[in-house]
Amino acid sequence: MPLARPARAAALLAAGSLLLTGCGGAASTDAKAAVTLTNCGHEVRVAAPPRHAVSLNQGTTEILLSLGLADRLAGTATWTDPVMKGLEKADAKVPRLADNNPSFERVLDTEPDFVAASFVSTLGKGGVATREQFEKLGVPTYVSPSDCAGKDNSGGGDGARDKALDIDTVYGEVRDLATVFGVKKRGDALVASLQQRMKKATAGIDASDVTLLYWFANSESPYLAGCCGAPGIITRALGAKNVFDDTHEEWPQVNWETVADRDPDVLVIGDLTRKSQTAESAAKKIAFLESNPVTRTMDAVRHKRYVLLSGQAMNPTIRTVEGVEQVAAGLRRFGLVK
Repeated sequence: MPLARPARAAALLAAGSLLLTGCGGAASTDAKAAVTLTNCGHEVRVAAPPRHAVSLNQGTTEILLSLGLADRLAGTATWTDPVMKGLEKADAKVPRLADNNPSFERVLDTEPDFVAASFVSTLGKGGVATREQFEKLGVPTYVSPSDCAGKDNSGGGDGARDKALDIDTVYGEVRDLATVFGVKKRGDALVASLQQRMKKATAGIDASDVTLLYWFANSESPYLAGCCGAPGIITRALGAKNVFDDTHEEWPQVNWETVADRDPDVLVIGDLTRKSQTAESAAKKIAFLESNPVTRTMDAVRHKRYVLLSGQAMNPTIRTVEGVEQVAAGLRRFGLVK
């Protein structure tokens, strides 16, 4: 990974010395006060609300845009979907550094004063850079707690969870970022709105007799949701059952024969716009399901019981609430719940 040019690195290091001066104590929501918080095992210190932040994943980007912070963003990266509805104008104001991971140097060229990411892997070895690399230059970093709380990322793949993720962890991320940027009231309002949407979407639903399968990407060796990530939040909120809730892996790759044997009532399908795997779009996934001799006889395929979700709704983000709404609507549409 390329290193920062000497002049750039020196400037960032000097900025970092100023940034860390006077930090300490409990987290504060005063727009002029320092903030200190513990995040995924790291102590994050921010001397003043960031003015030139970079968000390296769509999930953190959409939180920051929803908090009205487009004017504080120097760049975004790693997109699986179009930006969330209602945020198009705000997003258009922010430079996109890359559709996937940008280089470390590309991020440093924006002279960031704060870097946020949705995944431990983005700010780890093999990602954009490690948290320590940024922090040595005086740039504080933040990773979505949903990717580390109760989760082991040390193995291969997308990690595994020893306990089910709760939507409150996502709400906690909103509040953390609102605190860092000195906009606590906006964070509280956003959380309240998300909570109200969850309550409305799940009111009166009992899907205890319904089985679901979540397919994120890849037709050759599909990535399907295990028990305990964002799809687990959706499943539990509706009282349904995930046919692969016997695995704690985040996105295990499972062969189609096993999928057909479990024969779920409804297929929840990721409708992605990126191009890094086979069958990214929902249209390509459905074409595969309806032509493959193993999958085309499945009950959900024969009855076309498909619910299409954005990739962000299938990750632990504020759009997981959108996922609950859309799956609930689908179950009603199929007549599987009242």
